[in-house]
Amino acid sequence: MKKIIIRLTILAVAACIFFLLCSCSDNAGGEEEEGVYSLKFEELLQNQQPEKGDTIAVMETSKGTIKIRFFPDVAPKAVENFITLSRNGYYDGITFHRVMDDFMIQGGDPTATGRGGESCWGKSFEDEFSKYLFNFRGALSMANAGANTNGSQFFINQNKGYTDEQWSLIEDRYGISAETIDLYKKMGGGAPWLDGHHTVFGQVIDGMDVVDAIAAVPVNASSKPLEDVTIISITIEEYNG
Repeated sequence: MKKIIIRLTILAVAACIFFLLCSCSDNAGGEEEEGVYSLKFEELLQNQQPEKGDTIAVMETSKGTIKIRFFPDVAPKAVENFITLSRNGYYDGITFHRVMDDFMIQGGDPTATGRGGESCWGKSFEDEFSKYLFNFRGALSMANAGANTNGSQFFINQNKGYTDEQWSLIEDRYGISAETIDLYKKMGGGAPWLDGHHTVFGQVIDGMDVVDAIAAVPVNASSKPLEDVTIISITIEEYNG
């Protein structure tokens, strides 16, 4: 029990540091309609494959290929920003500058410091939180330096889950509902304490083994990989099944 509490305390501290160091129409909550989406596990947006013709991202990295679907109906500005920057080649050659195994991999900063980058509009844009999207394992989310400070940086959630006892401690520590914790368990893990702090706008549909490989690289005391892990290119294309 003592080891579990220590681990969760470390995660809590890491999450706080993450909030502080992560660095045009108004629509802070997305444009979802009540009742259109579902919180049933089988019907979760993040538990679905894209339909043929939907827009996806194919991210070529120095560790392999990651394919990502988007949720433009729920987080339109975050999706537009990522797609526009990708099409403009903004992310080409940028590294994953911050990697924390069993938590997340972060990229999108051309300075590789965690303090750089800007949106496709040249200024920060607002958060788009939704009760239908979560920081599950494989979720693509916006990194930020506080409320409504989204720019170019993003991260992919990588946590592989916890024991039932650890999930119970997380539920109590962060005041997360048992129903939400159950969804996280079924989705394979994630970071529920990030919900309501970081906009979720995509989900990995292929290449989580690559995400895990990136998360496992050796890092320094600042969680920066000792050898660069690079985004070679991000291609935006139609999903063909």
